Amino acid sequence: MSARFVRDGARALLAALALGAAAAAGATGLEQLHAFVGGARTGKASFTQRVVGKAQSSVKESAGTFTFQRPGKFRWAYERPYEQLIVGDGGKLWIYDRDLNQVIVRKLDLALGSSPAALLAGDNALEKNFDVSDAGRGDGMELIEAKPKSAESGFLRVRIGFRDNLPRVMELTDTFGNVTTLVFGAFERNPALDVSLFRFVPPQGADVVGE
Repeated sequence: MSARFVRDGARALLAALALGAAAAAGATGLEQLHAFVGGARTGKASFTQRVVGKAQSSVKESAGTFTFQRPGKFRWAYERPYEQLIVGDGGKLWIYDRDLNQVIVRKLDLALGSSPAALLAGDNALEKNFDVSDAGRGDGMELIEAKPKSAESGFLRVRIGFRDNLPRVMELTDTFGNVTTLVFGAFERNPALDVSLFRFVPPQGADVVGE
């Protein structure tokens, strides 16, 4: 194989990679949302969460991990400052507060408006329940804005920032004016996941509400 052939092949590969990177960089927020829903069948990430009250007089911060498997299965685990677990098994949403030893259970389709994890883990949950539009670009991300179709969703709007076809920041403004900002880190696309992650059995003695 000639050196010239190798050089020409390398140039062609680099050009193709450059074109692919340019195409990804030029994708709109909606295009990246669709690529995320269609291309990430499973995923996991760490997250930090910050909730600011309407009058900005109160700030609550927490952190944890997020795991999902489409359609509609997810595990949202708060690790600090206190432990709380939210599991969607595809049919029900389970919220377990370890300190209170209490479990709240709801039908998953009724919980889409109150769970960021449910919005990200569904095949079309966001566009089914919200009117979604491109919202420009900011902080190196392509943005979308979603406004609920139902007045009972619990939110005024949801904004998501995408980069490389993955959600990086999610901002939710609820009907009380509180703003929840989620920043995702170390996002892993399509990892192999144990199906037991998306099953929840209430601990013995726990108070189960809503079942």
